[in-house]
Amino acid sequence: MHPSSSRRFLFLVLLSARLAAPAAAADTGGDAAAMQALRRELAPPGWGPGGDHCAWRGVTCSPPAATGGAGAVTAIELPRRGLRGDFSAAGALPALSRLDLSANSLRGGVPGSLGSLRRLEFLDLSLNALSGPVPASLSGASSLRFLNLSNNALSGAIPGELGRLGKLQELQISGNNLTGGLPPWLASLPALRVLSAYENSLSGPIPPGLGLSSELQVLNLHSNALEGPIPGSLFQLGSLQVLILTLNRLNGSIPDAIGRCRGLSNVRIGDNRLSGAIPASIGDATSLTYFEANTNDLSGGIPTQFARCANLTLLNLAYNRLAGEVPDVLGELRNLQELIVSGNGLGGEFPRAVLRCRNLSKLDLSYNSFHGNLPEDICNNGSRMQFLFLDHNGFSGGIPPGIGGCTRLLALQLGSNNLGGQIPAEIGKVKSLQIALNLSFNHLVGTLPRELGRLDKLVTLDLSSNEISGQIPGDMRGMLSLIEVNLSNNRLSGTIPVFGPFQKSAASSFSGNAKLCGDPLDVDCGSIYGSNYGMDHRRISYRVALAVVGSCVLIFSLVSLVVALFMWRERQEKEAEVKKAEAGEVVVAAPEVVASTVFIESLQQAIDFQSCVKATYKDANELGNGAFSTSYKAVMPSGMVVCVKKLKSVDRTVTHQQTKMIRELERLAHINHKNLVRPIGYVIYDDCALLLHHHMPNGTLLQLLHNDCNADGEKQKPDWPRLLSIAIDVAEGLAFLHQVATIHLDICSGNIYLDAHYNALLGEVEISKLLDPSKGTASISAVAGSFGYIPPEYAYTMQVTVPGNVYSYGVVLLEILTSKLPVEEEFGEGVDLVKWVHTAPARGETPEQIMDPRLSTVSFAWRRQMLAVLKVAMLCTERAPAKRPRMKKVVEMLQEAKNS
Repeated sequence: MHPSSSRRFLFLVLLSARLAAPAAAADTGGDAAAMQALRRELAPPGWGPGGDHCAWRGVTCSPPAATGGAGAVTAIELPRRGLRGDFSAAGALPALSRLDLSANSLRGGVPGSLGSLRRLEFLDLSLNALSGPVPASLSGASSLRFLNLSNNALSGAIPGELGRLGKLQELQISGNNLTGGLPPWLASLPALRVLSAYENSLSGPIPPGLGLSSELQVLNLHSNALEGPIPGSLFQLGSLQVLILTLNRLNGSIPDAIGRCRGLSNVRIGDNRLSGAIPASIGDATSLTYFEANTNDLSGGIPTQFARCANLTLLNLAYNRLAGEVPDVLGELRNLQELIVSGNGLGGEFPRAVLRCRNLSKLDLSYNSFHGNLPEDICNNGSRMQFLFLDHNGFSGGIPPGIGGCTRLLALQLGSNNLGGQIPAEIGKVKSLQIALNLSFNHLVGTLPRELGRLDKLVTLDLSSNEISGQIPGDMRGMLSLIEVNLSNNRLSGTIPVFGPFQKSAASSFSGNAKLCGDPLDVDCGSIYGSNYGMDHRRISYRVALAVVGSCVLIFSLVSLVVALFMWRERQEKEAEVKKAEAGEVVVAAPEVVASTVFIESLQQAIDFQSCVKATYKDANELGNGAFSTSYKAVMPSGMVVCVKKLKSVDRTVTHQQTKMIRELERLAHINHKNLVRPIGYVIYDDCALLLHHHMPNGTLLQLLHNDCNADGEKQKPDWPRLLSIAIDVAEGLAFLHQVATIHLDICSGNIYLDAHYNALLGEVEISKLLDPSKGTASISAVAGSFGYIPPEYAYTMQVTVPGNVYSYGVVLLEILTSKLPVEEEFGEGVDLVKWVHTAPARGETPEQIMDPRLSTVSFAWRRQMLAVLKVAMLCTERAPAKRPRMKKVVEMLQEAKNS
């Protein structure tokens, strides 16, 4: 049908429906015409050209008896169907009460015709690509209770006419390009419970009186340009449960009335211009779980009344002007996991009382004025501490040997203090150290302990600007994961050991040590230790080499004998197992399963939990190893193949909080998005948690890009349309996660799974729900993903954010375009894929020289699309987080590239 004819037909449908309005309930002929128009425009799956439209998928009609004829259409629910086209014909369905077209690919404006639906109560058009203004005519849908237009590209101001929607309970308009102010009529809506308008460009004040006319429960306005004070009216009725106002320009003080809200669980008011003291009434909000007020201008002390909030999990007061000491009573907060008070004027001795918080995983006292000695029992038995930031204070004395008890520590920052003495050998016991060990700018003396070599997971080591002497021990070659090292400005001597991370470092990493020589320093050891140094060194090296060779021969002989005995014993055991299996005996004594379930009823008979557990015992079943889990292939007795994911729970939080885990998994099992891997069940035994997923026969994007052959041994052939489709799939899945306030912890090509049709599904989604108590909106007490994909700001914020997710996704795009890994030796020293691409113009290289020629030279169309995607990837990997686009915008740009 010609576009003008289509529009003319829709106009006639609407006109006839309005002329027949008095008899609309009885005459459903208009419904049939409108539904046929929707079928032609949207082409939803399951809508055939003929038959009863009430039998179509996602359509609900009233009983025929209610009208005396055919039933009237009362609901159309078609979320996540990939729909495109004009849906204005829905305005000709007078009995329609529910319309859900969320998470599709709808473009154009929001049809003003929907305002004619007097019975419409539920309208969800979120997660589309709708543009233009919010139509004022929607005010005609006077029965609306739920209106969700979030995550589109709508612009302009919120129309004042919407104030006529007196029954409105939820208004969600987040993630658009709306401007202007929040209209005053929001304060007079009598039924308003949820107001969500975050990530827009709204300005002006929060309407005074908001919360007085209705029992407002959720107010989320973060990432706008709002000004003025936080109205005290928000708390007057005591109904508020969630308040999120981060990243605005709000000023004034925190209203004392905040204590009226006994059910208030989530307060996030950071990154504003708030001043004054935190009111003592905060202790009356006894349900408080998360309190973030960082990066403001708050003064006074930390209220002792926080101790009355027994559920408090996160307390972030960083970068204010708080003074005094950390109150001892905070040690009564048994559920506290993160205490962040960095960048204030706090002082006194180390707050030992907070160590009584048995669940504390992050303690950040950095950039304050604390002094005195560090406690010996800084990590007592059972400590869950993962992040310990005490840098830029005045701590003195030595580093306590008790630091060796911090067996779960991921990052230790003790730099810029007055610590003395030697580095305790016990630090080598902290094998979990992974992100950083920073002891720089202190007064440490003595030699480097050989035990440092046991830290085989450590990435960054900074011991600069101390008074450490002696040689660099060769045992440090055991630091296999080391990327950044700084031993400068000490009193080290001798030759720098031959070790990749040392020689790849800049000379400045070892400078300031007068008697240190060798690579990467341009200092000849003979010039320091005399001409005989090299000869003596060679003689010693020769003797050592002979000893090493002799030892190796002996060890090899012993190992060969042991291996032969082991293989003989294993063969004997296998033969015994076969005999037992033939006799019907139990071969392996599986552990006792504490809890297990399958969420999908049709699969309950097909899945055997003991088989899932046993599959994790064999390395041959391993499919992949991620930052948070290891995946195994498990074949059920029924023949079904399942992917079993064994969690790497650093602190066993998951297995110790089974109720929380089960609740979150059940919730995730009902998240229905085609580009997200959903759990189909779980198994808990001992201290292990297994998550069950559908097996993905085509592996991961990592394997597709970097393996020469597929699972069947066939040569892989690059296919740009397939790769672009995968990129769009992942972008849509990630955009959906951000829309439901979930931040992914490990976006990388190894966590992008491909089903039988090469549709992409983003995995590890459940990790953020299980390991992050704030469900992705606060700092994360876990490693933020895989190397090469981690955004640069994470090094100093230790926070996983939405812009950080966009950066990681941008790395995946570059990986697709270049067919290169995020970190490769060919990029040069200290250069990763992002830096290599961004510095191409400085090297005189064109985009064609960056992109994989096996793809870009196939056709002009492919090359044009790849250049467009390269621009998207460059935006996503901007160094400044504020310059990166939101994922919904990324989806739009990729779709435009595909259609170009």
